[in-house]
Amino acid sequence: MFKLSSSSPLRVFTSLAAPITKRKFRNFATQAKIPVNIVEVGPRDGLQNEKGVIPVDVKVELIEKLALAGCNNIEAGSFVSPKWVPQMAGTGEIISRMHRLPDVHYAVLVPNQNGLDGLLSVLNTYNSSPDSESVPPPSDEISIFTAATDAFTRANLNTSIAESLVKMAPMARAALDKGLRVRGYVSVAIACPYTGQVDYKKVREVSKELLEMGCYEVSLGDTVGRGTPSQVAEMLEEVKKGVPVERLAGHFHDTFGTAVANVFTALEHGVRTIDSSVGGLGGCPYSPGATGNVATEDVLYALQGSKYGITGTEYGKGTIDLDQITEIGWWISEKLGRESVSRAGRALRAKKIRDAEMAKDGEVRVKL
Repeated sequence: MFKLSSSSPLRVFTSLAAPITKRKFRNFATQAKIPVNIVEVGPRDGLQNEKGVIPVDVKVELIEKLALAGCNNIEAGSFVSPKWVPQMAGTGEIISRMHRLPDVHYAVLVPNQNGLDGLLSVLNTYNSSPDSESVPPPSDEISIFTAATDAFTRANLNTSIAESLVKMAPMARAALDKGLRVRGYVSVAIACPYTGQVDYKKVREVSKELLEMGCYEVSLGDTVGRGTPSQVAEMLEEVKKGVPVERLAGHFHDTFGTAVANVFTALEHGVRTIDSSVGGLGGCPYSPGATGNVATEDVLYALQGSKYGITGTEYGKGTIDLDQITEIGWWISEKLGRESVSRAGRALRAKKIRDAEMAKDGEVRVKL
C-alpha cells in the first residue's frame, strides 16, 4: 500500500520504481493435504423432514450410490417410531437389503432402548445367516443424541438433558459390548428455536459426558442454521477447554447461507469431521424453519485447491467424487419432486447441460 502526501508527490513515483518482489503462493496441490472426513447424513437427517413417505427401494438405492461415490461414513437411517418420524420407517429392511461395501461405516440413529433393540435384532439375524462369513454387517455404528438446552431436548426426546444422558449411558455400553461404534450428537450448539442463544459451557459439558460414556466422536449441530463463523469459533473455543478437538465434528444447517463458511471456521479451529447431506437435503422436525444440512456438493467444491483433502474409499479413488455426488443430488431431488438446493450442484449441472448443448451444436455445424 502506497502512502500519499501532497507535500512529497515524488514519493509515489519512488515507490513505484522500487523492485517488485514476487508474492509467494502456497501450492496446496503439491503439499500433503490435511485429511477431512465427511459423514454423509442425507439418507437419515436429510430425508427425515420430507413430507411424503420415501419408498424403501429409493432409500436403498440412495445409500448404494453414495457408497459407490466414495463415501466411507453413511448414516443409513433411524430406528425411531414411524408414528413420530414416518420417513424413517423400514430402516431394518433397508440396511439388511442394501449392498454393503467393505471399509464403509453404515450408522443408524437410535433414540432409545427400543431403537437399539431393533438394531440388535437385525444384527442377530445377520449373525446367524451364512452371509455373516462374507458380507459386511448391516450396521457397525449407532448414533445417540441429546441437546444443549432442556427445551429442545424435551421437544425432541420428552426428557431433560440430564435425563437423556442417564438413559443413553446404558445404551452406549450395550452397543460397545456388541462391538459397535458409538457416535454422539449435541443439537442446538449455537442457538435454540425455543430459548434463543445457547450457553456454550453447556455444549462443552454435554459433549464431555458423551465422550465419557464411550462415544468416539461428538458432532456439534447448528440445528437451526443460524450460526455465523464468529459464533462457531467462540463455541468451539469454549468446548475445546474440556474436549479434545480431534474428537469433535461439525454439523451445520444452511438456513441463513452460512454453512460453508462455518465449515471452514470449524476446520481452521482443528475440527476434522464434517457432517453433510447430498443435495442439501434435510431440516429438523423439532426446529421450525430450519432448512437442510450443508450440501455435500458444496463442501466438496469449496475445499478444492485448499490445504484440506476429503478422505474416501477406493470407489472414489481415495476421496469422494464430486461429479457423482452432484448426479446423486439431482437424482434424489427429482425422486422427491424438486430441484437440488446445492449451489454447487445446480451450477455444475447447468455447466454440464450447456457443454452438451455446445457440443451438439458443434456437431451440427460440422455436418452443415
